[in-house]
Amino acid sequence: MELPEREAMDFDVVIVGAGPAGLAAAIQLKQLAAEAGTEVSVVVVEKGSEVGAHILSGAVVDPSGLDKLVPDWREDPDRPLKTEVVKDEFMFLGPAGGISMPNIAFPKLMSNHGNFVGSLSNVTKYLGRKAEELGVEIYPGFPAAEILYDEAGAVVGIATGDLGVARSGEARDDFTRGMELRAKYTVFGEGARGSLTKKLIDRYRLNQNSDHQKYGLGVKELWQVKPEKFRPGLVQHSMGWPLPNKAGGGSWLYHFDDHLVSVGFVTHLNYENPTLSPFEEFQRFKTHPMIRDVFEGAKRIGYGARAIMEGGWQSVPKLVFPGGCLVGDSAGFVNVPRIKGSHNAVLSGMQAAGAIHEALAAGRAQDELTSYEEGWRASPIGYDLKRVRNVKPLWSKYGTVIGVGLGGLDMWLNELAGLSLFGTLSHGKPDYACTKPIKDVKPIKYPKPDGVLTFDRLSSVYLSNTNHEEDQPVHLQVKDMGLQKSSEHDVFGGPSGRYCPAGVYEWIEEGAEPRYQINAQNCVHCKTCDIKDPNQNINWVTPEGPGGPNYINM
Repeated sequence: MELPEREAMDFDVVIVGAGPAGLAAAIQLKQLAAEAGTEVSVVVVEKGSEVGAHILSGAVVDPSGLDKLVPDWREDPDRPLKTEVVKDEFMFLGPAGGISMPNIAFPKLMSNHGNFVGSLSNVTKYLGRKAEELGVEIYPGFPAAEILYDEAGAVVGIATGDLGVARSGEARDDFTRGMELRAKYTVFGEGARGSLTKKLIDRYRLNQNSDHQKYGLGVKELWQVKPEKFRPGLVQHSMGWPLPNKAGGGSWLYHFDDHLVSVGFVTHLNYENPTLSPFEEFQRFKTHPMIRDVFEGAKRIGYGARAIMEGGWQSVPKLVFPGGCLVGDSAGFVNVPRIKGSHNAVLSGMQAAGAIHEALAAGRAQDELTSYEEGWRASPIGYDLKRVRNVKPLWSKYGTVIGVGLGGLDMWLNELAGLSLFGTLSHGKPDYACTKPIKDVKPIKYPKPDGVLTFDRLSSVYLSNTNHEEDQPVHLQVKDMGLQKSSEHDVFGGPSGRYCPAGVYEWIEEGAEPRYQINAQNCVHCKTCDIKDPNQNINWVTPEGPGGPNYINM
C-alpha cells in the first residue's frame, strides 16, 4: 500500500530503549548540560507499554553504576533496592543431592557482598522518573522499527512503527503512520539481540574484528513464600543437575522485599541436543531435594524469560558508527560468571553520554564518537569483563566440571597477578551451529507438570501479562518456510517447539504434511528463536505498539 509521509521531530539525542543503559545516558546528558549551563534535548523511545514493562533480570544488582549516576539514591525514600545481600551460597547439584561450595574457593570478584537483591524492572522505573524530572521526554509503547540514514550513510535517527496494520498487511481503519525522530546522535540500548542493532552491526561491519556473540536463555519465576521459608538477603546459585555436563548453565534463588523469592535458570544456548528444553530443565530444577522445600505452601506470582549476552570481552563489537553508538546489552557488557550486567549498562550509558556531550559542545553531529570506543576497555567495564573472559569458552569446550574448574583457576590468576594461562580464548562456533541433527542424539523425555511446583508454558505466559494485538503482521518472520520444514523439522526434529519458553512455535502433525504454527500473541520477546534456529531462518522484529509482556517486580 502507498503510505503517507511521516511527521518528524528533531532532537539533539534520540535513545532507543528505556533500560538501565538508555536511561543512564539520558540522565547523564542532562546532568552534564546543567553543569555546563547549556541545553540538550533528549528523547527515549521504549517498546514496552511503560518503562520497566519489558525489563527482566535475576536480579542481584551491583550498585556501582547507580552510585555514580545517582549518588544519593540510597537516601531516597522511593529507592528501588532495599534488600542488601547478607549471605552468599553456591551449590553443585547432582540428581539426588549436592554439595555447598565454600566461599573461600571463589575469587573476590564473585562475592556479592555490598550488592542488593531486587527487581531490575523497578530500578528502570526509578531511573525513568529521575530522567523525566530532568526534562527527558520518554515515549513508552512506541517501538523503534526503522533506522534513518542520510545520503552519506550516517544514522540520523529512527522511525517508530506504524499502527493499525492488519495481519494481511493492509491498513485498518485505525491506521496511524509512525513518527520520525531525528537527532544529531542516536543511542541504541535495545538489550540482547536488538532488531535494529543487528542491522547496524551488519551495515557497518561492527563485528569484523570481534568474536561472534554467545547467548544464554534465562527463565524466571517470582514466588511469594511462607514467612518461615523466607530468608531476606539470601543469594543462592547452583550449577550441575538437571543439565548434562556438556550443556552449560545454572540457577539462582534470591530472597528479597516482602517474602519474595526470585528463582530462575540460565541455559547456555550452545547446547547440542535439539530435544533439550530450557523451560523444562528449569521446571525439573525446582524439584531437587535441596531446592523444593522453599516453595512449600508458596504462591507463584510472576513469570518471564529473556536472552542474555554471554560473549563478553572478546565478543564486544565496535560500539560506534557515523551518527550513533551501542550501549548496555546491545554492546554485550554482561559479566557471565557473576550473572550481572546492569552496573556495566549504567556505566556504558554514562560513558556514551560523556562522548556525546563533548561532541555537541564542539558543534559536531553524525560523526563517530571515538572517545567512547577508545575508552571503554580501560574503564571499570573493561576491567570487569577482561578478568572473566575465558570462563565461558572454557566451559563450552570442556563441559561444566572441568571447564568451570579451569575458568575458576583463570579468574584467580587474573585477580592475584593480572595474568592468564590461556590468553584470550575464542568461543568456537555460534550457538545455532552447535545443534546436532536429531538422529545423532538421545531424545530427552520430561515429566508432566504437577501444577503446584512445576507448570506448563501457557499457564506461565499468563503470569507474564503478555498481550499483542491479534490483527497485525506476525513479528516472527520465517524467511523460507520450505527450509523450516526440510531442515528445522526433518533434520533437527523441530527444536523451536522446545527452546521457546512461551509456546510460540508448534509443528502440528495433521494429514500428510506437518503444519508450522506460530502463536505470535504468546511471545515474551526473549528472541531465542532469532538466536537458536539452526538455519538462522527466523527473524524477530518489533511488533505493533506496546505489545509483549508487562512485568511486575521482575
